[in-house]
Amino acid sequence: MITIAVDCMGGDHGPKVTLPACHDFLARYADAHLIVVGGQDAMRGFAHPRATVVSASEVVAMDDPIEVALRRKKDSSMRVAIAAVKDGRAQAAVSAGNTGALMAISRYLLKTLDGIDRPAIAGQIPNASGGATTVLDLGANVDCSAQHLLQFAVMGSALVSVLNNVEAPTVGLLNVGEELIKGNEVIKKAGELLRAAGKSGDLNFFGNVEGNDIFKGSVDIVVCDGFVGNVALKASEGLAAMIGGFLKAEFSKTLFSKLSAVVASPVLQALKGRVDHRRYNGAALLGLRGLVFKSHGSADRVAFGNALNRAYDASQNHLLDRVQVRIARAAPLLSMSEAAS
Repeated sequence: MITIAVDCMGGDHGPKVTLPACHDFLARYADAHLIVVGGQDAMRGFAHPRATVVSASEVVAMDDPIEVALRRKKDSSMRVAIAAVKDGRAQAAVSAGNTGALMAISRYLLKTLDGIDRPAIAGQIPNASGGATTVLDLGANVDCSAQHLLQFAVMGSALVSVLNNVEAPTVGLLNVGEELIKGNEVIKKAGELLRAAGKSGDLNFFGNVEGNDIFKGSVDIVVCDGFVGNVALKASEGLAAMIGGFLKAEFSKTLFSKLSAVVASPVLQALKGRVDHRRYNGAALLGLRGLVFKSHGSADRVAFGNALNRAYDASQNHLLDRVQVRIARAAPLLSMSEAAS
C-alpha cells in the first residue's frame, strides 16, 4: 500500500478541488492510501475506506511570508502533511500551496541529501515530440552557482531515469546560444563542470541549448536557474490558454470563420490537448530526504489528480532511493567541483 499525504487546504481553490481529486485518485489505484489534511470544518463529510482524515488548525496562505509559514503556523495543513513523510507514515506529500513556504518547510523538516546544497523544483513542459522536457529549477532558487546547476543536472537525470525508464537521459544547459563562449560567468563555469561530468560518464551532457529547445524536445532535461525556469514554465502554460482562446474567438465570428474553425477544430483540439499543462502538473522537490510534489496553485480537479499520480509513480518506483544512489555515484564529481570553486 502506497500512502500519500495531501495538503487539502493549499492552492487557489482548496478543498473544492483537492477533495474530489482525492476521490478520483483512490478510484484509480486500489493499492493507494491517502492521509488527507485540512481544517476540521472543511474536511467534514469526506470519507473513504482507504483515506485517513487528519485535522490541522492553520492554513498557509498563498501570500504568507516564509517566516510566518515556517515559524508561526506550526499546525498548518502543509506542515502536517510533510511531517507525515518525515515520520514515515507516508511515502510522499502533495500540496498546491505557497511554493516558497512548501520548499522552506520541506527543507526544514526533511533536510537535504548529502552532497546537495539546495533542493530544486523539477517539472515537465510539453514539447513538439508529443512528450515533455524536464526542466529544473522552476523557481526555488533564483540565484544559482555553477555547482548548484551541476547538482540540478545530477538530480534531474535520476528523476527522468526513474520515471521515464531512460538509462542515460540527455542534459542540456540553458544558454543564450549553443557556442561555448556564450553566457555569463556562472553559465560558462557550469558548462565546464557539465562537460567534465559528461567525459567521466557521470552525465549524458548534450551541451548548451536555447529556449526553443525546451519546446522542440532536443534534450530530456534542461538545467537553469529558478528565475529563468519559472518564466519558461509560465510561457508554456500560456500556450494552451492562447489556443483555447483562439478557438472560442473563431467560433463567435463570421459564418466563414465559424466554418473554418469547425474544419480545423479537431487538429487544434488535439494540439491543445498536447500542450495542456494539466497533463504534466506536479513538480518534484528534488534533493530532500523525502518526496514532496508541488501542484500548480490554480490547478483544477484534473490537474491536481495528475500531481497525485506523479507522487504515486515516484513512490512506487522508489524514486528517493534511486536519486540517492545517483548522487552517491556522482559524489566525487560534486566534491571536486566544490573544491575547485
